Amino acid sequence: MAEILLVDDDVELCELVTEYLGGEGFTVETAHDGASGLERARHGDHDLVVLDVMLPGLSGFEVLRRLRESSSVPVLMLTARGEEVDRIVGLEMGADDYLPKPFNPRELAARMRAVLRRAAAEPQVGERLTVDDLTVDLAARRVTVGGDEVSLTGVEFSLLETLARAAGTVVDRNELSQTALYRRANAFDRSLDVHLSNLRRKLGPAGDGGERIKTVRGVGYQYVRRAGSS
Repeated sequence: MAEILLVDDDVELCELVTEYLGGEGFTVETAHDGASGLERARHGDHDLVVLDVMLPGLSGFEVLRRLRESSSVPVLMLTARGEEVDRIVGLEMGADDYLPKPFNPRELAARMRAVLRRAAAEPQVGERLTVDDLTVDLAARRVTVGGDEVSLTGVEFSLLETLARAAGTVVDRNELSQTALYRRANAFDRSLDVHLSNLRRKLGPAGDGGERIKTVRGVGYQYVRRAGSS
């Protein structure tokens, strides 16, 4: 039974969501302001944090920023419908996914399960992927570039694993979305693009100064295998 922390100042919404998720097999703890939400997220043993952007005291963004300083617990952000900038900012700061308000509780549960499945994925013991100076240790979920460790979110790690497995070939955009977000790609959903942008930034350029992840317009993405590498 997954332990969920729901941080939202709408008490009535929290009660409704808690009741629904309880029937879906989740255990839900609630907090109604940013400060208490951050405290519980830091010191609790939660499998997932559902975090509203608009909170009294500390905003959801500030809670996420501080939480990411010490924790990699999966975070799903709740944003106002139509506020695309909120969604992009949240993803750039390390959120795993977002859901605009108002939402259907069934969709919330589906998004939560997708994030939890990704976090619980168990690769084969000892399996590693190596592409040029990149090493992806699947069992340890550890990524190094030129020997230096790179910290990635769960979504970023899933994207990199898929791209590295197919290094040198193009991966369809929908396949990437299914692998990392557990849903089909949507032309109006910028999540995949933001996660890939974050991944590119964290990995940095290739040793020769070229790009590591290439966008093939209208098709998908490719982790570039440098000339002369096997």
